[in-house]
Amino acid sequence: MKALIQLVEKAQVMVDQECVGSIEKGLLVFLGIHKDDVPETTRKLAQKITQLRIFKDDLGKMNLSVKDVKGSILIVSQFTLYGNCLSGRRPDFLASASPALAEPIYEKFVEEMKQEGIPIATGRFGAPMKVSLVNDGPVTFLIDL
Repeated sequence: MKALIQLVEKAQVMVDQECVGSIEKGLLVFLGIHKDDVPETTRKLAQKITQLRIFKDDLGKMNLSVKDVKGSILIVSQFTLYGNCLSGRRPDFLASASPALAEPIYEKFVEEMKQEGIPIATGRFGAPMKVSLVNDGPVTFLIDL
């Protein structure tokens, strides 16, 4: 599983011109699921993300978590995180999980995140989405479990 995490001032996801998820200060998490991933890894990733100290404290140091700043999290499924661009000019997605495998893992991850006590918003799995955000910093991290 890969999570691309961006610290944001705000973010939203539109599907068919309808806002399906939005947050103010917090984290935008793009979640990629590998074809070999299993649901049991979702808890570890959820805890890692919610405890990651990437928000600035009063001294300007990255020392606070999304919980500490009372932020929110927007989770968006992103199969292209496993796109392979090493050969040719067109990426392949052979390492990405099929939708049938990925969707239950994505849903379990969302539930694990909700159990962390942080407000959670989501995109819509498998739908063409328009994501907009104001990246703060910019601060972006990639977690690969």
